[in-house]
Parts: sequence; structure tokens; C-alpha cells
Amino acid sequence: MQSINRRSLLMTGTFGLTALAVPGFAKSASIATARGFTHAVASGEPAADSMLLWTRYVPTNGDAVELRVEVAETPDFAKIVSGGAQITGPWRDHTAKITVGGLAPGRSYYFRFVAPDGTFSPTGRTKTLPEGIPASYRIATFSCSNMPFGYFNAYGHAVARGDVDLAIHLGDYLYEYEAGTYPAAAEVVAGRPLEPSTELLHLADYRLRYASYRADPDLQKLHASVPMIVQWDDHESANDSWEGGAENHQAAEGDWGIRRAAAIQAYREWMPVSDEPWKAYDIGTLATLFRTETRLLARTRQPDIADLFKQADPAKALVAFRDGAWMDPAATMMGSQQEDWLAHAMRGSVARGTHWQVVGFGTILGSTVMPAQAADWIDPDAKDSSKGYILAGIAAAQAGLPFNYDSWGGYPAARSRFLKSAQAMGANLVVLTGDSHNAWSYDLAQDGKPAGVEFAGHSVTSPGYEHSVRTDPKRVAAGLVAANPELKWCDTSRRGYMATTITPDRISNDWVMMDTIKTASRKAMIGHTAVLQHGRNAAG
Repeated sequence: MQSINRRSLLMTGTFGLTALAVPGFAKSASIATARGFTHAVASGEPAADSMLLWTRYVPTNGDAVELRVEVAETPDFAKIVSGGAQITGPWRDHTAKITVGGLAPGRSYYFRFVAPDGTFSPTGRTKTLPEGIPASYRIATFSCSNMPFGYFNAYGHAVARGDVDLAIHLGDYLYEYEAGTYPAAAEVVAGRPLEPSTELLHLADYRLRYASYRADPDLQKLHASVPMIVQWDDHESANDSWEGGAENHQAAEGDWGIRRAAAIQAYREWMPVSDEPWKAYDIGTLATLFRTETRLLARTRQPDIADLFKQADPAKALVAFRDGAWMDPAATMMGSQQEDWLAHAMRGSVARGTHWQVVGFGTILGSTVMPAQAADWIDPDAKDSSKGYILAGIAAAQAGLPFNYDSWGGYPAARSRFLKSAQAMGANLVVLTGDSHNAWSYDLAQDGKPAGVEFAGHSVTSPGYEHSVRTDPKRVAAGLVAANPELKWCDTSRRGYMATTITPDRISNDWVMMDTIKTASRKAMIGHTAVLQHGRNAAG
């Protein structure tokens, strides 16, 4: 990899003007009534010798159909090296997921699906995980892709650069809101249709929203170019979801269990992911990636400090909360079963001599409080909810509390258990996270000792601090870093993705910042690079 050439390309945006010719979306009627291969192809669940391959095919009669998949080493499919078949139909929204085996490690393959009438799907390309110790391996990490806010330029940029081995999506792949809610109608970017226009409550709603998102050409190109490891966060079901409910689920909207089941079913139908709730992936002995689940299966309800401000002495109430309920060891993101699995799986990775242990979480792990000066950042025209969030965060910080309880900040005992486990086993820990819409780099610590680093990704399109704060982003970043010892760098105003390069000796993480999301564009720059040397557990 020639880093100088790559950086030149990133900074000047010269990936080619032809990449800007992005076709328009299908209209909602054609999304709902389309026949044949409706949404191209995708791959996921990579292994050294196998891959899960995905497509969707609707026959003219809308009935069941048997699909075949062919895998070859060349795009002309002159020699088929693997394949499989599956019967699909309306019970799974006509999607097909076939895991093929007999593949060679670290090799690129082409694949296509074949319908009973002999028609072919678009051709996809994928790549198996390597064995041994590859010299370098590059991952592109995405999160928070709210389609009406803008174009998925980050997806298109990652494809155009041509050096990505694997994509990871850490959640909020789509959003469940009614059209005109988030974003508000005035903020919607033209040419970004959303179906259905209502909030997602039922299985048919979630399916149609996936169909709407997956009609995006940049997202289709990404799925067709590299394998993707995916995990959901909250908006694939409802905002701030947990095992027993969600902030964006009210009693009048029906039983939460039914809605949650519908969201999970549609996700598993439309995404190139197995039904295993969590899983480990070995990049030879270079790194082990861990896909986790921290939302719907075992997460306990997030703390809510709003009522504390209604008490006679809010400051006293915050201190009591800090020393009591906040530290409850029963409060969990993953549940005891997954915690135990992750600890054993990471320990096994370390014991095998694997260089890096890379864990994907949906939400931020690093300790983060609201700076007192944040009161000066508030936009006078911001919504009362945004103003209240910042002011409440400042008050919480005075009691030594974080401002976000829907992240690991709401589960300090569980966070401590995870980091202590990583320290005890001698892991070279790298945590990748999403959710916040902003970019962050943390040196994680536990009991005053280094525990690992966290690279937290900014969003593909969802707005960050700049949505409610009009202060110079550099001032915001400086204030946040100064107030938080674990936080080493942040950016609160730009959209994009992370590009992580793993070698035996070090990991470097680029935060790639897109020039715009308001129009189709590939222009970008590297906003920051963090480098972690093997054995240090601190990037600095």
C-alpha cells in the first residue's frame, strides 16, 4: 500500500468524475412491485474457506422459487469452484442467503445467483479471510446512515478507493422514524425518498424500509464489492431500544415483543448475516474480530436521570445516583451469557498468539463527560430538548457522571468487567464503535492502567453536535478533550467512515471525512490518524 498516493487521492478527491454519476432511486411503486433480482447481491460472514452470499429474487407470480449461486475466480465464470441452492419465497421476503464452502483463504471470488429461467443476478465480488499472518489488512467501518439527511457518499468512497478487504457496519444501518421526524421535513435532501412514510411498527414496514435503503446505488456497490460484517444497534428496531422496550415505542403502538421480533426478522432477511447473535472471525493470526449484540437480547433498561432534576436538591440526587443505582452490577449491555462467551473467545485468541483482539460495539465505551463550557456552545435556536441535554450533562459532570446513558456510560460495572477481563488476559485490545454520529479516539483505562484503545466512528449521514451547536467545531473538540482524560481527539462536525489498517506491529486508523453529503460526491480528506503500537494498549 502506497500511503502517500492514497492520501493524495483522499485529499484531492480525484477518484474520477465518473464516480459522481449516481443513478436515481427506484420510485416507491417499483420498489414494492419489482420482479426479478431486485436489490443486487451482498456477502458476509467471511471465513478462510467459506462465505455467506445474499440476494433477493421475486418471480412474476410472487411465489416460491429455487435459486442457485455460482462462485468463480474470474468474472467470466469460466470455472465454477463452489455454489449452492436455496428455496425462497414470501415467507422470507424473497431473500436468499446461501453459505458456500470449499474456498481458499485470502482469495477474491466472483459470485452470481441464477434464477429458474436462467437469468443472472448482478455479479458480486468477495474475499475470504486469510490464514497465517498477512502483512496488512484494511477494514472500512460505518455507522448511522440516515438516508433523508443526505447521500451515502462514504459507501461510494470506500468502494472507489479499491483497497478495502472488509467492511464493518456497527449499526443504525437504517432509521425507523416517520418521514419528516428525523430529519425534519425542511432538512430532507432532495432525491432521497423514504418508504414507507410512516414509522416502522410491523414486519411489512421494516421490510419496505430495507427495500428503500437497499435501492441506494452506493450501498449496493459496497455490498457487491467487499464482504460485510454487520450488527444492529437501536434504530434497526426503535430509538434507545433495550430488552423490554424503547424510548421510541409507546403502549399505543402495540406489544414491544412483537415489534422487536418483526425488526429482528426483517434484519436477518435483508442483511448478509447469520442468525448467530454474536460471533468471532479470525484474520489468520493477525487479528480476531468480535461481532457483539448490545441492544435487544439482554440489555437492561438505560438509566434516566431526568427525574433527578425534579427533586428538591438535584445535585444531591445525582450524587446518590452515582453512588447507588448507576453502579448496579446487574445492569448489563450484553448479558452474562455473552459476557462469558466474549471473555473466553478473547482469551482463546490471545492464547493462540493472535496479535490483536478487535471488538465491535454499537455504542461508545470511553468515559465522556460534558464540559462546563458547553453551556456557551448552545445554539439559541436549538430545540429545547437539545439545550436541556447539554445543561443536564453539565450538571451530571459536576457529580462525576457521563452525559450519555444509552452508551456504556450507563453501565459502568459492565464496562469495568469487560476492561478488567481484557487486562487480565493480556489482550491487545482495539474497540470499534459507532452510534454517536461524531468521531472520537480514546485511550481506555481501568484502575489507572491502560486497557486498550477505542476508535469511535462518525456517521455516514446522521448529524452530530453541529445539528444543535453553532460554535466553532475546533472549540467544541478542544473542550471535550480537555474535560475527558481518556479522550485524545474528536471531531463533532463531519461525516464519513473509518479506515483501519492492521499489521502485526501496529494498527492505524484514519477518520475519512467526506466533503459533503448534500450532493453526490467522492471528495474527501483524512481528518485524523491514530496509531497504536502492538503491546502498548494506548495510542496517545
